[in-house]
Amino acid sequence: QVQLVESGGGLVQAGGSLRLSCAASGRTFSKDAMGWFRQAPGKERVFVAAVAWSGGTTYYADSVRGRFTISRDDAKNAVYLQMDSLKPEDTAIYYCAADYRPFAFDTASLLAASYDYWGQGTQVTVSS
Repeated sequence: QVQLVESGGGLVQAGGSLRLSCAASGRTFSKDAMGWFRQAPGKERVFVAAVAWSGGTTYYADSVRGRFTISRDDAKNAVYLQMDSLKPEDTAIYYCAADYRPFAFDTASLLAASYDYWGQGTQVTVSS
């Protein structure tokens, strides 16, 4: 059974940092782009960041660029999201996901529709 499990969420003050982890099991995702999305209460799920299958290229939403860093460790079958300078508007449930298109990394990697495996999410709350 393929699973993505996020961890590392929590409550943090504005300006603080958190590091989210996503552990994959059931298959390797070394050929797939990996992404992070978030969903705030009452809002749609939106793109946060993505990393190419090679690990060498990344995309970020404008709202997090310069504050968040996505990375992957294929030896551990894991992907990470380092979040610095957190703001109250970063409060959301954060989901990791795997792109179903092997060796692909393009503008479609910013779309939730390109991802077929999703974790259950981890809550991040940033207090002001």
